[in-house]
Amino acid sequence: MKIFESHAHLNFEHFDKDREELLQKCKKLGIERIINVGVDKKSISCSLQLAEKFDMIYAAVGFHPHDAKEYDREFLLTSAKNKNVVAIGECGLDYYRNLSPRDIQRRVFSDQIKIAIDLKLPLIVHDRDAHDECFELLEEQNPASVVFHCFSGDELFAEKVLSKGWKISFTGTITYKNNLLENVVRTVPDDMFFIETDSPYLT
Repeated sequence: MKIFESHAHLNFEHFDKDREELLQKCKKLGIERIINVGVDKKSISCSLQLAEKFDMIYAAVGFHPHDAKEYDREFLLTSAKNKNVVAIGECGLDYYRNLSPRDIQRRVFSDQIKIAIDLKLPLIVHDRDAHDECFELLEEQNPASVVFHCFSGDELFAEKVLSKGWKISFTGTITYKNNLLENVVRTVPDDMFFIETDSPYLT
């Protein structure tokens, strides 16, 4: 079976000691491609380096809502034009931790939506406790290709996302006990969702 890992952070320091060994194990297990996701300037640069070094790695570049205060538009634009970049993100809104002011999160997210549209790249969305506002900001510009990373909404929100032709991505959280996502998974068509590890986090 061929496997595509749609969202990982192999650029993080967790893997500094055994990154190449891990990638060899991935190949043996049938994982053919990995989208490695940058979330700030440092991790974006590292993600691009990994994609250049390893054929099985593609890069996604974006500013996570936690890092919205450090947003650098020109840096992101330059990075996004790299030949190994396949998506913008992860970007979005995080109203759970609020590590960046909400107005800055919204502004930075909106700008990254625009960049994804202009460059005709898919958008990887981080949405935590901000379903309605995320959806509204996306609807304002209506990008063609969107993936809701680590989906945490209910069935009704999933229906809204799918009605736009956007996709949903599930992590290991769907295996948690008393998890409402189990019902959501059953309602999503097979061709409208991805499975991801969000490694090293939600595997």
